[in-house]
Amino acid sequence: MKPLMNEQRLLRENAVHAGTGGISRGNAGLGFRPAFLDFATLTIYPSRFADGRPAPFHLLDGLPDAVVTDRLPSGRVVAAKASLISGFERGGFFYTRRAAARACDQWAP
Repeated sequence: MKPLMNEQRLLRENAVHAGTGGISRGNAGLGFRPAFLDFATLTIYPSRFADGRPAPFHLLDGLPDAVVTDRLPSGRVVAAKASLISGFERGGFFYTRRAAARACDQWAP
């Protein structure tokens, strides 16, 4: 079974994709925006701060209640559905971290 989406999982994914277009720092210049895809519903959730502003990196705090599985009394999201995949949205399409990294390699000037 896939683990819940949480901060530790995001940190591991960032470490795996460090130095590539698979992280926000490596692909923002090409129009990629951090997002989550709920594989169960195929819904894309752009990464947002808790107040709803777009976030420049993957944050759980702006996810809707429909995908949050655990929240602290302060409102901070601890975990979200295991069916969430972190990646990027560009032009209305979702890219996995690996696909974004590959696209950045191919599209880079």
